[in-house]
Amino acid sequence: MIFRSLIIAVVVAVVGSLAPSSAIAALSSTQAGAGGLGMMGLAGGGAHSKQPMRLNADGGIEWQQDTKSYIARKNAVAVRGDVTLRADTITAYYRDAAKPGTTEIWRVIAAGNVRISTPTESVIGDTATYDLDQAVVIMTGKVIRLTTPTDIVTARDSLEWWDLKQLAVARGNATAIRGDRVLRADTLWAHVLSAVGQPTHINSVDAVGHVVVTSPGETGTADTGVYNADTAQVTLHGHVILVRGDNTLSGEYGVIDLSNGVSRLMPEAGQQPRVEGLIFPPQKGHSGDQNPR
Repeated sequence: MIFRSLIIAVVVAVVGSLAPSSAIAALSSTQAGAGGLGMMGLAGGGAHSKQPMRLNADGGIEWQQDTKSYIARKNAVAVRGDVTLRADTITAYYRDAAKPGTTEIWRVIAAGNVRISTPTESVIGDTATYDLDQAVVIMTGKVIRLTTPTDIVTARDSLEWWDLKQLAVARGNATAIRGDRVLRADTLWAHVLSAVGQPTHINSVDAVGHVVVTSPGETGTADTGVYNADTAQVTLHGHVILVRGDNTLSGEYGVIDLSNGVSRLMPEAGQQPRVEGLIFPPQKGHSGDQNPR
């Protein structure tokens, strides 16, 4: 993920300017297997592998040996290639490594007005925390938002990247917006594919809790849902309600095809084969089909 990559990049910058070369080597070995959404060059490999890191801060950079940390204070900015991390404070924590006389970075925190950006994407929040042991990045804040050329993702509680699982998680009134289509749920789980020789992309999104799907003229609600990025279909399960105009269909299993506007409500396997609908005739003088398809 973009924010995971940038936090690693900051560690490289801080350690490279203050720490022994052994710490740099240890961190580089950790980064070697990094994956993500196509921006892992910041972690030390790929297109950015030979580009220098620039780190500056209005309040200077400290090395605190008692807390085993490196701290860049006040308007800290880290830049590598076309990716930039900005925060009020950037702190990298290190510890003794297995090899005697060496250290390793294990945790990085960017705090205060955090913004991670490329020419086409940006993530904003109040705090970003990277745990190198688990390869997990968590962004929190009052306003958490990921913006790309095609999508906007927001969350109330946190936005996470689990590198080993290639999984992005938005928690708390999570919303994914693409044009006039919106997917909302308590939690959204985006599964990422990173095949060799192919662009990294989101394969599917699991929506859990108070799921709402809206597209022009139609709304679907359910307990859970799965969005298939390849087919542009959303499969809904549990207390499914499809609404188009004044018309309503309800059941336990439904499919909304976002590519052509076709919706289907079907009985769940093993249950009573029945669905219900409340369909009103078109209003006099109104053209167009008002019935859910």
